[in-house]
Amino acid sequence: MIGPAGVVAVGRNHVLEREELYTTPGTYTWTCPPGVEYVSVVCIGGGGGGMYYSVSNSGYTYAMSGGGGGALAWMNDIAVTPGSNYSVTVGAGGSQGAYSTGSTGGGTSLFWSSSIISASGGDPGRYNSTLSAATYTLNSSYGSSRGGGNGGVNLITNSAGYGPTGGGGAGGYSGQGGRGRDDAASSGDAGSGGGGGGGGASGYSATVDHVSGGGGGTGVYGEGSSGAGNTFGIGRGGSGGGDGGAPASTSDSTSTQTQGGLYGGGGGGSSTSYWSIGGDGASGAVRLIYRVTGLETNLSFPSTDTTIRRKQTIV
Repeated sequence: MIGPAGVVAVGRNHVLEREELYTTPGTYTWTCPPGVEYVSVVCIGGGGGGMYYSVSNSGYTYAMSGGGGGALAWMNDIAVTPGSNYSVTVGAGGSQGAYSTGSTGGGTSLFWSSSIISASGGDPGRYNSTLSAATYTLNSSYGSSRGGGNGGVNLITNSAGYGPTGGGGAGGYSGQGGRGRDDAASSGDAGSGGGGGGGGASGYSATVDHVSGGGGGTGVYGEGSSGAGNTFGIGRGGSGGGDGGAPASTSDSTSTQTQGGLYGGGGGGSSTSYWSIGGDGASGAVRLIYRVTGLETNLSFPSTDTTIRRKQTIV
Protein backbone atom coordinates (compact mmCIF):
# COMPACT_ATOMS: atom_id res chain seq x y z
CA MET A 1 0.00 0.00 0.00
CA ILE A 2 1.32 3.44 -0.90
CA GLY A 3 0.44 6.40 1.34
CA PRO A 4 -0.10 10.03 0.30
CA ALA A 5 3.62 10.75 0.51
CA GLY A 6 4.54 7.67 -1.52
CA VAL A 7 5.75 5.76 1.54
CA VAL A 8 5.52 1.98 1.58
CA ALA A 9 3.41 0.68 4.44
CA VAL A 10 4.95 -1.73 6.94
CA GLY A 11 4.21 -5.43 6.76
CA ARG A 12 5.85 -8.81 6.31
CA ASN A 13 8.60 -8.59 3.66
CA HIS A 14 7.88 -4.90 3.16
CA VAL A 15 10.31 -2.06 3.60
CA LEU A 16 10.06 0.40 6.46
CA GLU A 17 10.92 3.98 5.56
CA ARG A 18 12.23 5.90 8.52
CA GLU A 19 10.35 9.02 7.48
CA GLU A 20 6.97 10.18 6.19
CA LEU A 21 6.83 13.45 4.28
CA TYR A 22 3.52 15.18 3.54
CA THR A 23 3.68 18.21 1.24
CA THR A 24 0.32 18.26 -0.53
CA PRO A 25 -2.32 20.32 1.30
CA GLY A 26 -4.99 18.20 2.91
CA THR A 27 -5.70 15.89 5.85
CA TYR A 28 -4.27 12.37 6.05
CA THR A 29 -4.18 9.41 8.41
CA TRP A 30 -0.84 8.00 9.52
CA THR A 31 -0.97 4.47 10.90
CA CYS A 32 1.85 3.83 13.35
CA PRO A 33 3.98 0.90 12.07
CA PRO A 34 4.84 -2.18 14.13
CA GLY A 35 7.78 -1.67 16.46
CA VAL A 36 7.52 2.13 16.48
CA GLU A 37 6.88 3.69 19.89
CA TYR A 38 8.08 7.26 19.38
CA VAL A 39 7.97 9.74 16.51
CA SER A 40 9.58 13.15 15.99
CA VAL A 41 7.67 15.72 13.96
CA VAL A 42 8.18 19.04 12.22
CA CYS A 43 5.21 21.10 10.96
CA ILE A 44 5.35 24.21 8.75
CA GLY A 45 2.24 26.31 8.10
CA GLY A 46 1.30 27.65 4.68
CA GLY A 47 2.42 31.12 3.62
CA GLY A 48 -0.10 33.93 3.19
CA GLY A 49 -1.02 35.29 -0.23
CA GLY A 50 0.13 38.74 -1.35
CA MET A 51 -2.14 41.63 -2.31
CA TYR A 52 -2.04 43.71 -5.48
CA TYR A 53 -3.79 46.85 -6.71
CA SER A 54 -6.00 45.77 -9.59
CA VAL A 55 -5.30 48.68 -11.94
CA SER A 56 -2.91 48.33 -14.87
CA ASN A 57 -1.20 51.67 -14.34
CA SER A 58 2.56 51.49 -13.93
CA GLY A 59 2.77 54.65 -11.81
CA TYR A 60 1.20 53.51 -8.55
CA THR A 61 3.36 52.94 -5.47
CA TYR A 62 0.76 51.85 -2.92
CA ALA A 63 1.77 49.80 0.11
CA MET A 64 0.10 46.55 -0.88
CA SER A 65 1.48 44.00 1.54
CA GLY A 66 2.95 40.63 0.84
CA GLY A 67 1.62 37.71 2.85
CA GLY A 68 3.11 36.52 6.12
CA GLY A 69 5.32 33.46 6.39
CA GLY A 70 4.03 30.28 8.00
CA ALA A 71 5.22 29.25 11.46
CA LEU A 72 7.35 26.18 12.19
CA ALA A 73 6.99 23.75 15.12
CA TRP A 74 8.97 20.64 16.03
CA MET A 75 8.71 18.05 18.78
CA ASN A 76 10.75 14.94 19.57
CA ASP A 77 9.84 11.53 20.99
CA ILE A 78 6.06 11.79 20.90
CA ALA A 79 4.78 8.50 22.32
CA VAL A 80 2.66 6.60 19.79
CA THR A 81 1.03 3.16 19.70
CA PRO A 82 1.68 0.67 16.89
CA GLY A 83 -1.44 0.12 14.82
CA SER A 84 -3.13 3.33 15.97
CA ASN A 85 -4.14 6.08 13.57
CA TYR A 86 -2.99 9.70 13.84
CA SER A 87 -4.18 12.74 11.92
CA VAL A 88 -1.80 14.75 9.75
CA THR A 89 -2.83 18.06 8.16
CA VAL A 90 -0.78 20.09 5.68
CA GLY A 91 -1.75 23.75 5.44
CA ALA A 92 -2.32 25.20 2.00
CA GLY A 93 -0.61 28.34 0.81
CA GLY A 94 -2.82 31.41 0.64
CA SER A 95 -3.91 32.83 -2.71
CA GLN A 96 -2.91 36.23 -4.05
CA GLY A 97 -5.75 38.71 -4.38
CA ALA A 98 -6.69 42.17 -5.56
CA TYR A 99 -7.31 45.10 -3.24
CA SER A 100 -10.99 44.96 -4.18
CA THR A 101 -11.44 41.31 -3.18
CA GLY A 102 -8.58 40.41 -0.83
CA SER A 103 -5.94 37.72 -0.67
CA THR A 104 -6.17 34.70 1.65
CA GLY A 105 -4.08 33.44 4.55
CA GLY A 106 -2.13 30.22 4.76
CA GLY A 107 -3.47 27.10 6.45
CA THR A 108 -2.37 25.39 9.65
CA SER A 109 -0.22 22.25 9.59
CA LEU A 110 -0.45 19.76 12.46
CA PHE A 111 0.18 16.26 13.75
CA TRP A 112 -2.37 14.41 15.91
CA SER A 113 -4.30 17.55 16.92
CA SER A 114 -3.93 21.31 16.88
CA SER A 115 -3.45 21.31 20.66
CA ILE A 116 -0.47 18.92 20.58
CA ILE A 117 1.75 20.24 17.77
CA SER A 118 0.69 22.72 15.12
CA ALA A 119 2.08 25.60 13.05
CA SER A 120 -0.33 28.27 11.86
CA GLY A 121 -0.31 29.83 8.41
CA GLY A 122 0.73 33.35 7.49
CA ASP A 123 -1.68 36.28 7.41
CA PRO A 124 -2.99 37.48 4.03
CA GLY A 125 -1.49 40.62 2.54
CA ARG A 126 -3.44 43.84 3.06
CA TYR A 127 -3.15 47.51 2.10
CA ASN A 128 -1.05 49.62 4.46
CA SER A 129 -1.40 47.13 7.31
CA THR A 130 1.16 45.37 9.46
CA LEU A 131 0.51 41.65 9.69
CA SER A 132 0.39 39.52 12.81
CA ALA A 133 3.02 36.79 13.02
CA ALA A 134 1.98 33.19 12.46
CA THR A 135 2.52 31.28 15.70
CA TYR A 136 2.95 27.67 16.77
CA THR A 137 1.49 25.44 19.48
CA LEU A 138 3.39 22.78 21.44
CA ASN A 139 1.90 20.80 24.33
CA SER A 140 4.45 20.34 27.10
CA SER A 141 2.79 17.07 28.13
CA TYR A 142 4.02 15.44 24.94
CA GLY A 143 7.50 14.79 23.63
CA SER A 144 10.96 15.00 25.16
CA SER A 145 11.88 18.37 23.64
CA ARG A 146 10.21 20.94 21.45
CA GLY A 147 10.69 24.28 19.71
CA GLY A 148 10.04 26.35 16.63
CA GLY A 149 9.70 29.86 15.26
CA ASN A 150 7.04 32.36 14.23
CA GLY A 151 6.51 33.32 10.61
CA GLY A 152 7.94 36.54 9.23
CA VAL A 153 5.68 39.59 8.93
CA ASN A 154 6.17 42.90 7.06
CA LEU A 155 7.43 46.41 7.69
CA ILE A 156 5.62 49.28 5.96
CA THR A 157 7.34 52.65 5.55
CA ASN A 158 4.40 54.66 4.21
CA SER A 159 1.02 54.14 2.56
CA ALA A 160 2.50 55.16 -0.81
CA GLY A 161 5.83 56.18 -2.27
CA TYR A 162 7.90 53.14 -1.32
CA GLY A 163 5.75 50.53 -2.98
CA PRO A 164 4.54 47.14 -1.70
CA THR A 165 6.26 44.93 0.84
CA GLY A 166 7.66 41.51 0.10
CA GLY A 167 6.35 38.30 1.62
CA GLY A 168 7.48 37.14 5.05
CA GLY A 169 9.88 34.24 5.43
CA ALA A 170 8.77 30.96 7.00
CA GLY A 171 9.67 30.42 10.64
CA GLY A 172 12.89 28.73 11.69
CA TYR A 173 13.71 25.91 14.07
CA SER A 174 14.86 28.38 16.72
CA GLY A 175 13.94 31.81 15.37
CA GLN A 176 11.51 33.87 13.32
CA GLY A 177 11.26 34.20 9.56
CA GLY A 178 12.56 37.42 8.02
CA ARG A 179 10.31 40.44 7.52
CA GLY A 180 9.16 41.48 4.07
CA ARG A 181 10.33 45.01 3.21
CA ASP A 182 9.51 47.79 0.74
CA ASP A 183 11.87 50.04 -1.23
CA ALA A 184 12.98 51.90 1.88
CA ALA A 185 15.31 48.92 2.49
CA SER A 186 17.85 47.38 0.15
CA SER A 187 16.37 43.92 0.71
CA GLY A 188 14.05 41.91 2.91
CA ASP A 189 15.24 41.03 6.40
CA ALA A 190 17.15 37.84 7.09
CA GLY A 191 15.49 35.01 8.95
CA SER A 192 16.90 33.61 12.19
CA GLY A 193 17.28 30.13 13.64
CA GLY A 194 17.20 28.56 10.18
CA GLY A 195 14.12 30.51 9.00
CA GLY A 196 13.48 31.91 5.53
CA GLY A 197 14.45 35.44 4.50
CA GLY A 198 11.86 38.12 3.78
CA GLY A 199 11.09 39.33 0.26
CA GLY A 200 11.98 42.86 -0.78
CA ALA A 201 11.47 45.45 -3.51
CA SER A 202 12.28 44.47 -7.08
CA GLY A 203 15.85 45.29 -8.08
CA TYR A 204 14.87 46.40 -11.57
CA SER A 205 14.62 50.17 -11.99
CA ALA A 206 11.29 50.13 -13.82
CA THR A 207 9.55 48.01 -11.19
CA VAL A 208 11.40 48.90 -8.00
CA ASP A 209 8.54 50.78 -6.27
CA HIS A 210 5.81 48.64 -7.77
CA VAL A 211 6.58 44.94 -7.19
CA SER A 212 8.10 43.00 -4.29
CA GLY A 213 9.25 39.41 -4.09
CA GLY A 214 8.13 36.39 -2.13
CA GLY A 215 9.53 35.27 1.22
CA GLY A 216 11.82 32.28 1.52
CA GLY A 217 10.62 28.92 2.76
CA THR A 218 12.12 26.63 5.37
CA GLY A 219 13.25 23.05 4.78
CA VAL A 220 12.05 20.01 6.71
CA TYR A 221 15.39 18.23 7.17
CA GLY A 222 16.55 20.02 10.30
CA GLU A 223 18.04 23.38 11.17
CA GLY A 224 20.55 24.86 8.74
CA SER A 225 21.66 28.31 7.66
CA SER A 226 19.08 31.09 7.85
CA GLY A 227 17.79 32.65 4.64
CA ALA A 228 18.78 36.21 3.74
CA GLY A 229 17.17 38.97 1.74
CA ASN A 230 18.35 39.81 -1.77
CA THR A 231 18.71 43.09 -3.66
CA PHE A 232 16.49 41.78 -6.45
CA GLY A 233 13.65 41.20 -4.00
CA ILE A 234 14.13 37.47 -3.48
CA GLY A 235 13.71 36.05 0.01
CA ARG A 236 16.21 33.21 0.24
CA GLY A 237 15.16 29.91 1.76
CA GLY A 238 16.39 28.82 5.20
CA SER A 239 17.55 25.33 6.22
CA GLY A 240 17.46 24.18 2.62
CA GLY A 241 14.02 25.66 1.87
CA GLY A 242 13.05 27.20 -1.45
CA ASP A 243 13.67 30.81 -2.49
CA GLY A 244 10.80 33.22 -2.97
CA GLY A 245 10.12 34.58 -6.44
CA ALA A 246 10.82 38.07 -7.78
CA PRO A 247 10.11 39.72 -11.13
CA ALA A 248 12.76 38.84 -13.68
CA SER A 249 11.89 41.63 -16.11
CA THR A 250 9.24 44.24 -16.87
CA SER A 251 7.45 41.74 -19.11
CA ASP A 252 6.58 39.43 -16.20
CA SER A 253 2.93 39.53 -15.18
CA THR A 254 2.16 36.37 -13.24
CA SER A 255 2.05 35.43 -9.59
CA THR A 256 4.80 32.83 -10.08
CA GLN A 257 7.32 35.67 -10.19
CA THR A 258 6.42 36.80 -6.66
CA GLN A 259 5.31 33.55 -5.03
CA GLY A 260 6.57 32.32 -1.67
CA GLY A 261 9.28 29.68 -1.41
CA LEU A 262 8.69 26.14 -0.16
CA TYR A 263 7.78 25.53 2.55
CA GLY A 264 5.67 28.29 4.07
CA GLY A 265 7.04 31.42 2.37
CA GLY A 266 4.61 34.35 1.99
CA GLY A 267 3.76 35.73 -1.45
CA GLY A 268 4.93 39.20 -2.46
CA GLY A 269 2.81 42.31 -2.99
CA SER A 270 2.31 44.56 -6.01
CA SER A 271 1.01 48.11 -6.36
CA THR A 272 -0.22 47.47 -9.91
CA SER A 273 -1.35 44.68 -12.18
CA TYR A 274 0.60 46.26 -15.05
CA TRP A 275 3.79 44.26 -14.41
CA SER A 276 2.90 41.68 -11.81
CA ILE A 277 0.09 40.62 -9.53
CA GLY A 278 0.54 39.48 -5.94
CA GLY A 279 2.25 36.20 -5.23
CA ASP A 280 0.66 33.04 -3.88
CA GLY A 281 1.91 31.76 -0.54
CA ALA A 282 3.75 28.44 -0.53
CA SER A 283 2.16 25.36 0.96
CA GLY A 284 3.26 23.99 4.30
CA ALA A 285 4.59 20.54 5.13
CA VAL A 286 4.67 17.87 7.83
CA ARG A 287 7.54 15.41 8.25
CA LEU A 288 7.72 12.47 10.65
CA ILE A 289 10.93 10.63 11.52
CA TYR A 290 10.94 7.52 13.64
CA ARG A 291 12.82 4.39 14.59
CA VAL A 292 12.03 0.76 15.22
CA THR A 293 12.50 -0.24 18.86
CA GLY A 294 16.03 -1.47 19.45
CA LEU A 295 17.43 0.20 16.35
CA GLU A 296 18.65 3.78 15.81
CA THR A 297 18.26 5.87 18.93
CA ASN A 298 19.37 9.30 17.82
CA LEU A 299 16.73 10.79 15.52
CA SER A 300 15.72 14.22 16.78
CA PHE A 301 15.03 17.74 15.65
CA PRO A 302 16.37 20.31 15.24
CA SER A 303 19.53 18.76 13.80
CA THR A 304 20.44 15.25 15.01
CA ASP A 305 20.26 12.70 12.17
CA THR A 306 17.22 14.49 10.79
CA THR A 307 18.18 13.81 7.17
CA ILE A 308 18.13 10.03 7.63
CA ARG A 309 16.54 8.09 4.77
CA ARG A 310 17.73 4.54 5.47
CA LYS A 311 15.38 1.61 5.06
CA GLN A 312 14.99 -1.49 7.17
CA THR A 313 13.48 -4.74 5.92
CA ILE A 314 10.82 -6.13 8.26
CA VAL A 315 10.39 -9.91 8.15
